[in-house]
Formats: sequence, C-alpha cells, structure tokens
Amino acid sequence: MERAVDAAQVDEVLAEYDEERPARPLPHRLDVAVQFVCGLVSVAVLVQVFYPDSRGSQHYRMWFLAAVLPLTLLCYRGGRRRTGAGPGAFDWVLAAAALAAAVYPALVFDDYITRSARPPLADVLLGAVLLLLVLEACRRTTGWVLPAVCVAFVLYAYYGGFLPQDWSIAHRGFDFDAIVGALLGTTEGVYGVPLDVAATYIVLFTIYGAVLDASGASRFFIDLSFAAFRRSRTAPGRTVTLAGFLLGTVSGSGTATAVSLGSVAWPVLNRARYPRDQAGGVLAAAGIGAILSPPTLGAAAFIIAEFLQVSYGRVLLWACVPTLLYYLGIVLAIEIDSRRLGTRAVERSDASALRLLGRYGYHFASLLLIVALLATQWTSPLRAVVFATAFQVLLSYLDPDHRLTPRRLAGALAAGVRGVLGVAATCAAAGIIVGVVTSTGLGLALADIVVGAAQALTSEPTVVLALTVLLSALAILILGLAVPVTASFIISWVIIAPALVDLGVALPAVAMFVFYYAVLSEVSPPTALAAVAASAITGGNAFRTMVQTWKYTLPAFLVPCAFVLSPRGEALLLEAGAADIAIGLVAGALGVVALAIVTGGWITGPAGWPERALAALAALLLLYLDTPTVLAGTALLAAAVGLHLVRRPARRAVPPKEW
Repeated sequence: MERAVDAAQVDEVLAEYDEERPARPLPHRLDVAVQFVCGLVSVAVLVQVFYPDSRGSQHYRMWFLAAVLPLTLLCYRGGRRRTGAGPGAFDWVLAAAALAAAVYPALVFDDYITRSARPPLADVLLGAVLLLLVLEACRRTTGWVLPAVCVAFVLYAYYGGFLPQDWSIAHRGFDFDAIVGALLGTTEGVYGVPLDVAATYIVLFTIYGAVLDASGASRFFIDLSFAAFRRSRTAPGRTVTLAGFLLGTVSGSGTATAVSLGSVAWPVLNRARYPRDQAGGVLAAAGIGAILSPPTLGAAAFIIAEFLQVSYGRVLLWACVPTLLYYLGIVLAIEIDSRRLGTRAVERSDASALRLLGRYGYHFASLLLIVALLATQWTSPLRAVVFATAFQVLLSYLDPDHRLTPRRLAGALAAGVRGVLGVAATCAAAGIIVGVVTSTGLGLALADIVVGAAQALTSEPTVVLALTVLLSALAILILGLAVPVTASFIISWVIIAPALVDLGVALPAVAMFVFYYAVLSEVSPPTALAAVAASAITGGNAFRTMVQTWKYTLPAFLVPCAFVLSPRGEALLLEAGAADIAIGLVAGALGVVALAIVTGGWITGPAGWPERALAALAALLLLYLDTPTVLAGTALLAAAVGLHLVRRPARRAVPPKEW
C-alpha cells in the first residue's frame, strides 16, 4: 500500500537526522528583521567579490563573522526544546556579546594584528568571549561533539608543555594569552582558511542554490528525472539516482537531498515493488552521490582548493572519473536489483522529457555557465558563481510562476545567507583545531605515530602504505560519525593527511581520499545519517537500510583507496598521461562491475559464491591499476563470468541471500 509523505514529515526527519540542526521558528517581526539583515549580508558578500576589502581578506572574515555569529545565536536554540516563540533574554545577551566581541578586532584591525603576539588584557578578555561564543554557536548548530573536540585541543595547547619532552606529542607550551593571540590574531585560527571558504565560496554557492530553488529548478529537476525513464522496470531506481544528482546541486547536503527526494520518490518506488530497505538504500546513495559529484561537490571541496592553492575547476576535474565510477556502480546495482527483486515499471502521467527540456531546460544554463567559466578560466570562480546567479535571476522570468521579482529575489538572497549560518559556525570552530595543530606541530607528530605503528608491523613499503591507508580511512570514518562533513575533512586534513604525504602520496590524491571518506561517513554504520533518515521516510529497518546503502556505495569506499595505493592512482584524478588515464578508467570500470557482481549476486542470473569470490579478488586486483594486476583481475573476472555460464543451467534460479 502506497504511503504518502507530507512536508511536515520531511521537516521532522530533517530536524532529527540532518547533520546540522534546524533553525527555530521566529516571531514574525524578528523573522522579518533577520531576513533584512541576511539580505544586507548577501549584498555585501556579492559586492565583496568585485570590490575586495582594501585591508585584506582577514579583515573581511572578521566582519563576516561579526555578521553571522549573532544571527546564529538568535536563529538556533540553545537547548532541545522545540516549542516557543523565539529567542529569550539570554539569547539576546549572547548575541549582543557576540556582536561586540566580533566587531572589536575589525574596528582596531591594524593594532590588533600587530599586538597579537603579546595581546593586552582587553584583547584577551574579548577574545576569550569570542571563542566561547563561536563554540556555543557550533554547539547549537551541530551538537556537543565538535565543540568538545575544540576544547580538548585548546587544553592540549595549554598543557602540552607539561608533558614529558621525550613524548612525540609534547611541545613547548603556550599560556592562555598566546593561545588567544594565535587563534584570533593570525590567519591560522578562527579567521583561517575554513572561515574564509565559508565567507566566500560556500556562502556564494548557497545563495546560488537558493536562487535556483526559488526559480523552480528543484521541481524541474525532479520532474525531468521522472520523465526521463518512464517505461522500464529499472526506471524508478534510475529516476531516483538522476534526481538525487540534480537536486544535490541545489541542496548541498546528502541527508537533506535523500529526505527531500524520498518525499516524492518513495511512493513511486513503493508502486514499483521496491522493498522498503532497498528503496532507502537507493535514496541515501543518490543523496550522497550529489555531494561527491561535479559541478558543485560538497563544501569541503572548496577547502581543498584553498589548502592546495589550486583552482576550484581543477578540483572538479579530479572528481570526474570517481563520479563516473560511483554512478556506474549504482546503475549496475539498480539493474541487478530490478531483476532479482522483480520490480515493475510504473506509469506516470508526466509530460515527456523532451517537452520538459524544451520548456524548462533553461535551468541547466546557469550550471553550464559555471562549468564553462571555470574551464576557460575567463574569470575567477567567485565571479563565475555571481554571474551564474545573476543569469538564473534573468532566466526565472521565463516562468511566470517563479519569476524572481524584487521581493522574491530578496527572500532568496536572505535564504542563502541563513543557509550558511551553521556551516560558518562549524568552519570558525574548526579553525581553532587548525590553529592549535599548526602552532604545536601536532599534525606531524601524529603522522609519525601512525606511520611508526605501521612500520612496527612490517618494513615492506607497500604494506606500510596499505596499513596507513586502512588506519586513516577508519579514523576519518569514525570522526565523521560525530562531526559534520566539513569539520571532518578539516580535522582529518591537518592530522591524518600528513601521514600519507610522508609516505610519498601526492597531495591531490591525499586531498580527494580524505574528502571522499569524510563524505562517506554519512552512509557509514553505525550512524549513517543519510541512510537512517531515508529509512524514516520509507518506514524500513534502519540497520538493513544502512547495509543496502553500503552495498550501493561500495565503489565509493574502494576507489579512493586506489588514489593513494596504486602506482597509477592519480590517473583516476586525470593527473597523468592519456594512456594511464585510459587504463585507469577501463580498469576502474571493470573493478566496479566486479564489485556489483559481489554485492548483487547476479551476472546473467543468480551468481553463486564461487563466482562472487572470484569477482571479489578480481575487483581488488583491477583497482590496484598496475598493468600486471589489471591483466590478472580481468582474467579472474572473465573466469567468474565463464564459471557462471557453465554452472547456471545446473542451478535453480533462486535469488542469493541478501547482504
């Protein structure tokens, strides 16, 4: 029986499972005031792209934090209570204190920076207040874990000097004045790269996403996806995958995409006879795929560009082949499930895909404009987003129902800034960790510990690297269970990435490896927020939905390992010669086919364990990408298919056991 999903349920699921907590409802007058301030901030952000702050980017970051921090404390609750008309007196006091503490360094900027090595008492006191309020804003938007981690790092900065100096993690120690000066008076702390990315790339893309949504693009993307695959029994699964990819360019959140898409797609999947757990797995995998894929990727991708000092277009290029392999894995899994589960086609009365493209296809134009501007490097990435946003505003007038009149445009611009409040708080708090790690040298010390642990077990360089990769992947996934993706990437980059760099892995490969595993924490048991949220929409079992999601996303877990383990790993990032790239693409595709056989248990019919075992070994050899292993893996995959064809007539056509 089809289960309807209404907007109230979607909001409830997002409130419970999204990595960022929802903002509270505000009284009408306060909501209007907040909208007005957010609108002013959005205008300032857009103007800043063309007329940068004459006193430098750090000065701009200070003003940006001064604008968003008080708004965050007003818009987000301090406790779990979900009722009430808005902020109380204590919230107003905190917001006023945040405004004063954040504006102060911007007003006395030159003197503040000059005396940061030996800050006076006023700087220390106001700086301490600002740090506490950044942590409080982070707690309100993401929970206790990240602020607690930040506090632990500050304590380490203070007490690390008391550790025995022969310990690798010991340092010379910092007093509290020096800690405040380092975290607030330099570009390595709160006002560092993470906040800079939030104040530039991320806020501009959230504004662009809000404009896309307000102009009707989200509805068009979903309608087009349903119209594109209308008559095949695999159409429902393909539709969800395509819609998740398109909708993710607007949402930017894997969990939010899965839930929003599920509200529309679950009734269709249900009519197609998808079991609830498999349907939830498809939804979660589609939602996560959206933030692993160009043209926008997730917020952490912008930080990669800043950390590595490369163009954002180059980061998008690195993601192209892994994205193809990711969606190849999902499509193969859908094809297998449609046969194994006996799904059926679902007739819909939507307009044809060609008609929709002819009428509303202009919604793709602004996305293509961003890609074209990044590819040609005609202008900076920031200006490319602004131009695309302005272009989308003009295009909205082609649809009378979604024209961005001045009033609706102001609402979209304000919504973009309100959407970045949680991310800004996370980035500012993560800057505390980056500042401590940079000041104390903790990252290099921990890298030595990780590599040393692997070398204690073996002296073989390849095995040492493999063990380090395994430990790094587990650490990132565990970290991602407790903190948002952006914070997980930042922490992993400054603490875990140096271990891989020390072993000779190229920076692009390390960055994309950390990025993928930070994102995949959203579909990793035991929390797997995207999968749990999808199960809440479908009514399925949360754990079984996690397992199904893992099955769909398995290529995304293994392909990043090829970045750092394989001699041709960089070929998957298009950082190699044409021959190596071709070999990497073919071998990667065959490896994904082998993984689909393993997890789906199907070739031309149900596959037995001998075929699946051969395919598993073939996948590992193929994904190593070296010529001998590729040849051996191809031979094993061919053997698995041959064995299946020989055994199939003698086997009963019964589905294999579920993973």
